[in-house]
Amino acid sequence: MTMNAISRSQIYVLDQDEALDFYIGKLGLELNTDQDLGFMRWLTVNIPGDRQREILLEKPGPPNLDPATAEQVRELLTKGAAGGFLFMTTDDAHKTYEELVAKGVDITDEPMERPYGIDFGIRDPFGNRIRIGQMFDRKADHC
Repeated sequence: MTMNAISRSQIYVLDQDEALDFYIGKLGLELNTDQDLGFMRWLTVNIPGDRQREILLEKPGPPNLDPATAEQVRELLTKGAAGGFLFMTTDDAHKTYEELVAKGVDITDEPMERPYGIDFGIRDPFGNRIRIGQMFDRKADHC
C-alpha cells in the first residue's frame, strides 16, 4: 500500500459563513465545495489553484458527533482550548504578515527566523491556530 497525497484536512468552526469570510475574505483562500448534504453542510476551501488539497470547515455535530459531544466541542472551541492546527506557506512571510495585520487578523506571534524558514502565527475566529511560513530551500542547504 502506498499513499500519494493528503487531499483533505478538517477543522471545527462554530459558524460556517463566518469561517468563509475569514478563510476567503482575509486569508485569500478560495471556495472549493459548498454543498448541503442534508445531514451536514460540506464546506471546503483551498489555496488558490490547488483544488486537490481541501480544508473542511465543519460545524461540530452529526454525523461525526452526537449532540452532547458536539456541545462539549463547541464549549472547548469557544474557550480556545480545542482548536485545530493548519500550516500554510508563502513566498514572503513579512509581506503576508503585514497584509494580515492590515485586515485585522488575530496575530499570535510575529515573523521570526527559524532553522527551517521564517514563520508567524495567527488564529481564526474559532481558536484554530495557523502557522504561515516562508520555507528555506532545503536543496540549497545540502549543496
